[in-house]
Amino acid sequence: MEKQEWKPGNMLYPVPAVMVSCGREGEKPNIVTVAWAGTICSDPVMVSISVRPERYSYDMIKETGEFVINLTTRELTRATDWCGVKSGRDVDKFKEMNLTAQKASHLTYAPIIAESPVNLECRVKEIKELGSHHMFVAEVVGVQVSGEYMDENGKFDLNSTDLVAYSHGEYFVLGEKIGKFGYSVKKS
Repeated sequence: MEKQEWKPGNMLYPVPAVMVSCGREGEKPNIVTVAWAGTICSDPVMVSISVRPERYSYDMIKETGEFVINLTTRELTRATDWCGVKSGRDVDKFKEMNLTAQKASHLTYAPIIAESPVNLECRVKEIKELGSHHMFVAEVVGVQVSGEYMDENGKFDLNSTDLVAYSHGEYFVLGEKIGKFGYSVKKS
C-alpha cells in the first residue's frame, strides 16, 4: 500500500472531547472546550490541558491555578461544541447551554459541570509555553462521579455514559467493546 507524506501535523486522534470549567472571583464561571487533554502520570495523579493564550479561559486558569475537566457524553455534545466556538467574553456559557455550575469539593473558583458524569478537579503545578498552545500540567485533587452510573456492586460503569471522542474535526460516541487490557496474552 502506497503512503503519502504530509507536512508535520497533529494527527493523533481520537482524543477525549472535554469541557474545562474555570472561574475567578467577581466573574461568571466559564467553559472552554479542549481537545488537547490527557493523562500524564498515575502517582501522583496528573493531567494536562493545552489552551491558546488568547482564549478567555486562559487567564482565569493561569491566575487561579485551578480548573475542572468535565467528561462529555452524547447528551452534552451540542453544548461541548457550542462552548468551543463561542467566547465567554461575550456570553454566559452555563446559562446559554442550560448547564449547572456546581461548587467543586477541593477548589475555590472553578466549578464542576453537574451534568457531566465525571469531573476531575485540578490544581496547576506548571505551565509550559509551547507555541500556539500553553500546557497546564496539573494534579488531580478530587474526582466526582454521577451516582446514576454505579452498578449493583458499587462499581462505576464509565462505559455506559455514552462518552464522546473528537477525531479530525468530528465527534463520535464510543462504541463496540473489542477487548480489554491484557486480553491478547490471557490464557484461555
